[in-house]
Amino acid sequence: MSNQRIKIVVSGVLLWAATIVTAGADGGTSSVQPGSVDDPVITKSYFEQNISKYIADELSKQQGGKGSSGSGSGTTTPTTNSPEPSIPSVQAPAAEGSASLDVIKLEPGQSLYGGAGSEIIVRTGKVTVFSSDDSGLADVTIGKDITAGAPVELNHLLIVPREGRGIKPDPKSKIEIYVMVRGSYMIMNADGSKATS
Repeated sequence: MSNQRIKIVVSGVLLWAATIVTAGADGGTSSVQPGSVDDPVITKSYFEQNISKYIADELSKQQGGKGSSGSGSGTTTPTTNSPEPSIPSVQAPAAEGSASLDVIKLEPGQSLYGGAGSEIIVRTGKVTVFSSDDSGLADVTIGKDITAGAPVELNHLLIVPREGRGIKPDPKSKIEIYVMVRGSYMIMNADGSKATS
């Protein structure tokens, strides 16, 4: 009798478990269908025609209307109203050029001035930070500010918070310097003239 009782209890438990599993297999039906008004699905062409245009317009507004033409190669305009006449003004690149990285070879004696918000990555060589004031560049790789005169680690992402700051080769180093830059920048020679690209 005991054997028969065990079989009945086991059968009851299995039947109960099967009912629970079958009822839960639906997984709570939702009334929201993919592609409906409540949950729209967009196509790539819709995104490219509408959303990317909206993003480009917003970026243009944030840059003060700049960025509708140009190649983004780091052009400059002379400074007329800056507090220090020795600090060159760096013009913002075009919106399409700001997304690309320019690879630059920095020659001995040259200085790379970054525009506000520009990103710099030193790939080879030894460089130091320079600044028109006591501050320097933000090293977002390690989360610290690099002050003027301090060396820059290779492959660290640096952000230029405002114009008048940048990097220059370490005079003691003889290694070629290659830098990647995103955003506006200008390369100046040691005599103060703009370097040709």
